[in-house]
Amino acid sequence: MNVPNVPLPLLDLTFGVAAFKALAVATELGVFTELSGTSATVAVFAERHGIEERPAELLLTACTALGLLLRDDAGAYRNTDLSEEFLVRGRPYYFGGWVTLFDQRDYPALSGLAEALRGNRPVSWDPQRQESMFVPADPVMVEHFWEGMHALSAFTASRLSERLDLGEVRSVLDVGGGGGAFAVELCRCLPELRVTIFDLPFVCELTRPRITAAGLADRVDLVGGDFFTDPLPEGHDIVLLSNILHDWGEADAQRILTGCAKALPRGGALIICESFVDDDKRGPLSAALISLTMLLDTWGRNYTVPEYTAWLAERGLETERVVCLEGAPTARALIARKTRT
Repeated sequence: MNVPNVPLPLLDLTFGVAAFKALAVATELGVFTELSGTSATVAVFAERHGIEERPAELLLTACTALGLLLRDDAGAYRNTDLSEEFLVRGRPYYFGGWVTLFDQRDYPALSGLAEALRGNRPVSWDPQRQESMFVPADPVMVEHFWEGMHALSAFTASRLSERLDLGEVRSVLDVGGGGGAFAVELCRCLPELRVTIFDLPFVCELTRPRITAAGLADRVDLVGGDFFTDPLPEGHDIVLLSNILHDWGEADAQRILTGCAKALPRGGALIICESFVDDDKRGPLSAALISLTMLLDTWGRNYTVPEYTAWLAERGLETERVVCLEGAPTARALIARKTRT
């Protein structure tokens, strides 16, 4: 029996915008932090936020339908396990920073996606006035970007620690590691590890309080610099690039890899954490959509493992394996070893 096509999947796609905004508004209001370990009825929620019960009920119903809240028989709402772990501010893997960043920066820019397609240029900032999106004068960048990057990276860092045997590693250079997620997570998992974060000077200053708050000021060094113009610190067992290379076009991505290769001793390892596009360019969906949003902000895209492997081989590094980081926002890690100088 043939099942006719129906347009419901297209309806779901169009309402994806509303689904995201429900999450973003609930995050902005602190709904999930407010309901941590407790519950509230529509009336209580509306009174707390100074809004009418109708809009309060619509938002809570939407969050429930999205699997972010549960509603009991008495009409009280509470967090699901997912929200309790990842959307309550202060939790180790709080993801709200990324939600807020996307809402503040990429969501408005998506209205210019057609312009970005036609012009092959970013639309969230003006390339005529600045060199890249990474400037201290951008208030969204300063206020939200690094917290968003921390949210995107913290869970990935925990997965990386679990999947790789890093017991013999004593030092890691985290290139573009602003936000400190990998430095904090790796140091927590490996008591003998030291990490150097190399990033723009203003980013290092924004990251320093997070490192201090984690009690790791004696194990994490912050070195300010530009990986396009300044040599990277040498003498580390591992050089890490997480969600860095997709921000840049092919030529610039290869320049970054050249600097990383120079900083590594022979036998040292380079780890690239990214949402790799499949070799056949058919997916996965998350990597393809992230790659599409690169049109809004950068000159880059998500690359494939064979592309990285070829670039690394030209610089004396041999790809050893690609590790799947299940459930992590950055889905896989490519590990390459420096075999020649």
